[in-house]
Amino acid sequence: MHNSFLFLIVLLMLVGCNNKVNMNQKIDNIFSEFNDTTPGASVAVVKDHKVIYQRGFGLADLETKTKIEPKTNFRLASITKQFTALSIMMLENENKLSFDDTLQKFFPDFPDYASKITIKNILQHTSGLLAYEDHMPDTLTVQLKDKDVVDILMKQDSTYFPPGSEHRYSNSGYAVLAMIIEKVSGKSFAQFLHDRIFAPLKMENTVAYEKGISTVKNRAYGYTKTDSGFVDSDQSLTSAVLGDGGIYSSTIDLIKWDRSIDDATLLKREKLNKAFEKAVLPNGDIVDYGFGWRLDPYRGYERRYHTGGTSGFSNIYMKLPKFNLTVIVLINIYDYDAKGYAEKIADLFIQ
Repeated sequence: MHNSFLFLIVLLMLVGCNNKVNMNQKIDNIFSEFNDTTPGASVAVVKDHKVIYQRGFGLADLETKTKIEPKTNFRLASITKQFTALSIMMLENENKLSFDDTLQKFFPDFPDYASKITIKNILQHTSGLLAYEDHMPDTLTVQLKDKDVVDILMKQDSTYFPPGSEHRYSNSGYAVLAMIIEKVSGKSFAQFLHDRIFAPLKMENTVAYEKGISTVKNRAYGYTKTDSGFVDSDQSLTSAVLGDGGIYSSTIDLIKWDRSIDDATLLKREKLNKAFEKAVLPNGDIVDYGFGWRLDPYRGYERRYHTGGTSGFSNIYMKLPKFNLTVIVLINIYDYDAKGYAEKIADLFIQ
């Protein structure tokens, strides 16, 4: 009887190991196109609060042949918006601002249209703010910063639609939020992120990168695939705008961020949950976006995520609460379908 029991335990352990090996192999296969001559991806999967898969594929730097590892830091692009939104939510929690405050309260010199735009509108992309990318000077040769975005918007005399009436994704809005955070906190946006989010969560290698001020350790450089191979496309004129996309991080640190969301570490649960409430327009239409989170379902299941695409990078951080599953895919190639890769991983767990 005793021997039979031991045999059963060993058998179950072997089955468990085989299942893990099989799952690892299936995920490896999804990224088989990346190798030691191409840029690639850093991938992590968290299931039931445990890291069950974490691996790098391809190269972080084609010139030095540095391989991508879990510690490799990628420009997150719009995944940054989750951090910008949480910063605003933390300040609201401290009664330093209200979601109903208008843009003009913080920037009195803004044109009249700003008197109707609330922080909530900006968080949910219902502000109607014009896209700064479409109004950059043709003669621009240096990278824009968040304050430059505010200057561009101050020169406009209209919005795409009456604030709050429609939904249109806006990088402009999140650059403005970064400047509001600076005004309210008295710290630079990058310093606020470090002091209030990165340091408390021990995200030690995550940074809102400012050239000449900070550095990115274990940095992945961005590329674009062309007919003649991969070419450098690491930076653009908008790459220095922080609020909408300037954070660099790794799967190691994003797993810490993920745990803080699950545990409501930085904000009480009832407050944090506001980030996952979908925007509702005056006509009753529901928008699949909260405060810095995309909220459209996947295969009928609730999904919380954000993608991040920019010059040289394509990323996704995705949570499927029903399955206690988090999938992170960071790719240093422009316009690659990080979301598609993540969904292929998710399919392995959805039965």
